[in-house]
Amino acid sequence: MAKLVECVPNFSEGRNKEVIDAIADAIRGTEGCSLLDVDPGSSTNRTVYTFVGSPASVIEGALSAALVAFKLIDMGKHSGEHPRTGAMDVCPFIPVQNVTMEEFYLYGEAARKESRRSLPSVRAGEYEALPEKLAKTEWAPEFGPATFVPSWGATVTGARMFLIAYNVNLLSTKEQAHRIALDIREQGRGKNQPGLLKKVQGMGWYLEESNLAQVSTNILDFELTPVHTVFEEVCRDAKQELNLPVVGSQIVGLIPLKAMLDCAEFYIQRENLFVVEEEHKIRLVISKLGLDSLGPFDPKERIVE
Repeated sequence: MAKLVECVPNFSEGRNKEVIDAIADAIRGTEGCSLLDVDPGSSTNRTVYTFVGSPASVIEGALSAALVAFKLIDMGKHSGEHPRTGAMDVCPFIPVQNVTMEEFYLYGEAARKESRRSLPSVRAGEYEALPEKLAKTEWAPEFGPATFVPSWGATVTGARMFLIAYNVNLLSTKEQAHRIALDIREQGRGKNQPGLLKKVQGMGWYLEESNLAQVSTNILDFELTPVHTVFEEVCRDAKQELNLPVVGSQIVGLIPLKAMLDCAEFYIQRENLFVVEEEHKIRLVISKLGLDSLGPFDPKERIVE
């Protein structure tokens, strides 16, 4: 059986369609790569690309995309809601078929140093802090000289398991959304104030184009902390603590079929519903979580088995 790897690079451009399309074309034009999804965000000024292929193909696809980004993105002019350190901000590889985690390296599961296992830790200070960080021995890059390149910044690459990027919409301020994020994310407010949900990262931001705030989360292990648990905790916190309405949610990129079906079973059991067909279960989840609140949610394009 062939080896299959998923790559989900995040680029610091979510507004310029020509740049977004050029990076997509570079991936699409790489032999052996299948581009599955392109998800840009205006307020975050960031685009998430998802593609799969053999290990050699996805590396080539990632490098081709990076070369295009190097020519078209200038980090010295970049601003957006999402934390970032570089033009190709992160480039994680996810083993899908006949590939072990040991075959990857650098951040996440493949980090050489414990201090580089957590992406928020690596990204601390963001792009603006890079000149100072690169001058310190403990933050020297694993590859290449410790030289600050203003137009590019830095790229964090490595390996991780399947991550679900999941945002919950609030009619609130950015600060209120961030307060809820601090309550639910595993990191909480710091060492002595952990949050409620294991394997969940989170922050709050505001989407100008949608005129609402979001509790933005990364679910690192959806079997330990399911998507519906994140949604229900945000709803509880928003309503009981701040009297705020939740108005749907959003999947960024792709979501595994199992994660959707786990959500369906939760609502079926809680509300004593009779739903048998898989398609109906998926429609139930879309409705319960409001996954189509900011745009169409096409199961054929967004769900992977």
